[in-house]
Order: sequence, then structure tokens, then C-alpha cells
Amino acid sequence: MEPFFSELHPNPGWHESCKLNDTEALHTITSENIGKHCILELYQCDLVKLNDEAFVRTTITSSAKIAGATLLNLVTHSFKPQGVTGLALLAESHISIHTWPEIAYAAIDVFTCGDHTMPEKACKFLAEDFMAKHFSLKNIPREIPLGIQTLHRQP
Repeated sequence: MEPFFSELHPNPGWHESCKLNDTEALHTITSENIGKHCILELYQCDLVKLNDEAFVRTTITSSAKIAGATLLNLVTHSFKPQGVTGLALLAESHISIHTWPEIAYAAIDVFTCGDHTMPEKACKFLAEDFMAKHFSLKNIPREIPLGIQTLHRQP
């Protein structure tokens, strides 16, 4: 079966000469950090806040500011009978929140690029703002594999 978008380059901006012969270089130890991706799970949160679209909009906006990120756009949606999803487009990447009031749970991603942002501070704020009794936080460093660090992108 032919790829659906066969005419699109899988990595726009990379020269053909930048293709890797295999994935070995992608699995090489990395050294250049490009960003941080925080996965935050909130448990036993305030049920009213989890179902309040205006609250979710406000808390995403505040958390972006606390992280030192630049908010470009914000989209939220309230589900019936319950639940809210919010997505903030940041100059540095994104923040997403998905809530399940029926189980007092929220799933949150805070992904920021650059050295000036502090996604962990945003996560601390979000856990407090949703009044979570328990939480789980995973920090995933986003790194550039050594095999492609010297490659240059063309606009």
C-alpha cells in the first residue's frame, strides 16, 4: 500500500544527504537537551474545578505564565455530561489538560523547549490549583541524538 502522503518529505527542511543509513545514530547517547516534557497525573481533585471550563482556561493561562512560557493560543471544550479538555499552544510547545470529574482525575502534559522555561513549576501550580490529593509527575528530557546534532535545517 502506498503511503497516504507519499509526496511529503518526512522531515521538512532536512537535505537528502542528511538521511541516516540506519537507526544506530538515533540510539546513540544524547547530549543536547532541546526541552522538557512533564507528564502529570492528578488524582482526587476538586470535582467542580475538573468540570469548569472557565477554571481550566484560567489555570492553563496561569501555568503557562508560571513556566515562563509565551501563550500563543488557547482552545478548550466542555463535554456533556462532564469533563473538559484544554490545549494551550505555546511559543515553546504546549500544555494540555484532560479531565474526568467522574473519577476525580486529570491528565496533563507540559512540554516546553528552551532553557528559559520551568515546566516543573507549572506542574506544581496545577496540582495545587486542582487541589489534587495525590499526583504522579514524570519528567522526560527531550534530547537531540548525537547522530543528527550537526545537521542543519533549511527554512
